[in-house]
Amino acid sequence: MKKGQIYEGIIERVDFPNKGIVFVPEEEQYVTVKNGIPGQKIRFMINKFKRGNAEGRLLEVLEKSPLETREPVCSIFPACGGCMYQTMPYEEQVKMKEGQIRRIMDPVVKGEYLFEGVKHSPKEFHYRNKMEFSFGDEFKDGPLSLGLHKKGSTYDVLTAGDCQLVHEDMDKILLCVLNYFKERNVSYYKKMQHVGYLRHLLLRRGDTTGEILVNLVTTTQEEYDLTPLVEELLALELEGKIVGILHILNDSLSDVVKSDETRILYGQDFFYEKLLGLEFKITPFSFFQPNSKGAEVLYE
Repeated sequence: MKKGQIYEGIIERVDFPNKGIVFVPEEEQYVTVKNGIPGQKIRFMINKFKRGNAEGRLLEVLEKSPLETREPVCSIFPACGGCMYQTMPYEEQVKMKEGQIRRIMDPVVKGEYLFEGVKHSPKEFHYRNKMEFSFGDEFKDGPLSLGLHKKGSTYDVLTAGDCQLVHEDMDKILLCVLNYFKERNVSYYKKMQHVGYLRHLLLRRGDTTGEILVNLVTTTQEEYDLTPLVEELLALELEGKIVGILHILNDSLSDVVKSDETRILYGQDFFYEKLLGLEFKITPFSFFQPNSKGAEVLYE
């Protein structure tokens, strides 16, 4: 087995976090291929060897898995690297995760142990109270996009205007911000050349309170009056309420969401969320469990 060789096979299982295990009969060898679903027949190319184990890159899904019994819930599946298993029923996803945990635990726990199972998330979709979206283009020199990276890509960004991980309020805010900068032909930050203005859109929304914090992250390389953007955002018809709009300046060379300086364009620099009857004050970079209802299950 050599680099560059192309094979076909069926994903027998997916190990944590997303490692598909495929047996290649003609080589009598297992290969790890990321980003697949158990039961899919795939075409893949060998791209590296790690400690003697072969790893492949997924080229094409030749046949769907028997576990894929649902239609995709958003427009950019399966190209998006956000949620790969949405065509599997949630129960099957939980079973897969249970198997992943058991395969990690069984070899290292001495003797018998009681496995109490995997706790379900109370909400399968629209559960995230925090999302970091990136500015970029879907292909080289293409139009401005704002959303999530393509599966396996560091550069290409897909517009996530109907992302099902977040509340519809966040999708509306994303599209408003994208259209605003598209109309004005504003540049995005290019990671290799270190030039450009728009970097990230960090959105936080209290699942129980509906309070929303909008954080626009840019470089200082260009200057714009953002007052019209604030007005457009505040005019949106949302279920929740925007309590703060911040302009975060970040000239770091690395692709991380951080603040060199934060300017409050509207309201305040925090929002409130409630868990188990307790109220939490959350700022843009506070660590907080992104699944509020799931966090309640965890802490109960």
